[in-house]
Amino acid sequence: MTGDLARLSEFAEDAKAWPFKEARDLVKRLEKRPPANGTVLFETGYGPSGLPHIGTFGEVARTTMVRHAFSLLSDLPTRLVAFSDDMDGLRGVPDNIPGGEAMTAHLGKPLTSVPDPFGTHESFGDHNNARLCAFLDAFGFDYEFKSATAAYRSGEFDGALLDILRNYEKIMAVTLPTLGAERQATYSPFLPLCPRTGRVLQVPITARDEDAGTVCYRDENGKSVEVPVTGGHCKLQWKPDWAMRWHALGVDYEMAGKDLISSVELSGKICRIVGSTPPDGFIYELFLDENGEKISKSRGNGLTIDEWLSYGTRESLSLYMFATPRRAKRLHFDVIPRHVDDYLSHLEKFPALGPAERLESPVWHIHGALPPTPEAGIGYAVLLNLASVCNTEDPAVLWGFLTRYAPDAAPDSMPILDELVALAINYYRDFVKPNKRYRQPDAMESGALEELISALEALPGDAGAEAIQSEVYEIGKRHEFENLRAWFKALYEILLGQEQGPRMGSFIALYGISETVALIRRVLGGEDLAA
Repeated sequence: MTGDLARLSEFAEDAKAWPFKEARDLVKRLEKRPPANGTVLFETGYGPSGLPHIGTFGEVARTTMVRHAFSLLSDLPTRLVAFSDDMDGLRGVPDNIPGGEAMTAHLGKPLTSVPDPFGTHESFGDHNNARLCAFLDAFGFDYEFKSATAAYRSGEFDGALLDILRNYEKIMAVTLPTLGAERQATYSPFLPLCPRTGRVLQVPITARDEDAGTVCYRDENGKSVEVPVTGGHCKLQWKPDWAMRWHALGVDYEMAGKDLISSVELSGKICRIVGSTPPDGFIYELFLDENGEKISKSRGNGLTIDEWLSYGTRESLSLYMFATPRRAKRLHFDVIPRHVDDYLSHLEKFPALGPAERLESPVWHIHGALPPTPEAGIGYAVLLNLASVCNTEDPAVLWGFLTRYAPDAAPDSMPILDELVALAINYYRDFVKPNKRYRQPDAMESGALEELISALEALPGDAGAEAIQSEVYEIGKRHEFENLRAWFKALYEILLGQEQGPRMGSFIALYGISETVALIRRVLGGEDLAA
């Protein structure tokens, strides 16, 4: 443990952040049952029938947060395994791949036996595995990749598979009640790979030989076929497979979504049947779309990683995953700006926090205790509105205002701000600009705007955001607005063409007092800002 972490460890026992609560539970488990090899194993799973998605990121990010919190509570070494279920049979041809029709001949084969339609890897499974690793590497995760195909075929799982075979009847006894009558009639934990076609077969097992380590089934011609359960000749149905993996690898911690609660329970029972203790875990809530409906990959009503990263920072996505993981949350484009600014706010406050407070801060968990130094203190929402009032998609225009507001600001010296400028322009172009709706002020609003001009012109040219905000605030109180929120809403609708906006003092300080006065005069002169 490094010196900084050692100094913080005394506060970890009382830290309320959810990763510490999870880590403390894991410490208690390991006090009773220390890991056999002395290393604590965290695991996340990935189904490589498609590309890594936002749920994949969330699971790895959250698991990493728990792992890091654990490091403050225990000196035991840890590992994180990203496990790919790449021996699953190809169930359908994805819509978004080249030459998809050629893949229909390989339906049912393990993903690592299906040719790569992109022509870059030995198989479709290998292609998607490589994308997973590149994806995780881009976020800087510390992990070890593990392939189901390699583990099955190398014999790594042989002992655990024989344990499943020896406990076949007990496993069937806990599994069959969870299935419908039709599925019960054909179900078996073992899925043989056809020696002739290489396909993963969903067939009833007609006989078992525990001593020989084999199972029998009947092929399409009614002929009895005997295959070993070891060496990659069979794989397991996914719930027994999950349990077998926990048993074989000695997994200590693995998360799962709320939709897998029953699967976690059944896999846990199977894990105990074969003689192991299921891992500790964390059930997280699912994501909702803009209408509050559950996100489904097949329906395509979610938000992809690439879409989030087109408009928001990686850190903002990590903050989204950190916050309230046991509460269902909307995952839509309109949540991005708030999470970017919330992250920046947490980052700005972090240096002033005491040791105990730092352990509660999201940026401690997002950055593994080492967040970057805050920069200019200019928020994403302000940049969005600067782009909006300037009606520009040119970063140089925004930087012109930024360098006047903060003379030392430059893209090279402020990489966080430079990234925010590019992302804000993307969001402005795709979401703000198409929906801008300006309106003209009424008589009372016009009077307030005239007074705002006078107040701004009376301020020194270098007046700060707080002084400007105070003037805006006082003018709103002196006029007959229903409340101050109505005054600020009027400013947003009249000057920015939108119902919500930034803190006006900060925005005017950045945009410029003289520029703001000129903008208000254009409105009072009857000019249509949308033109």
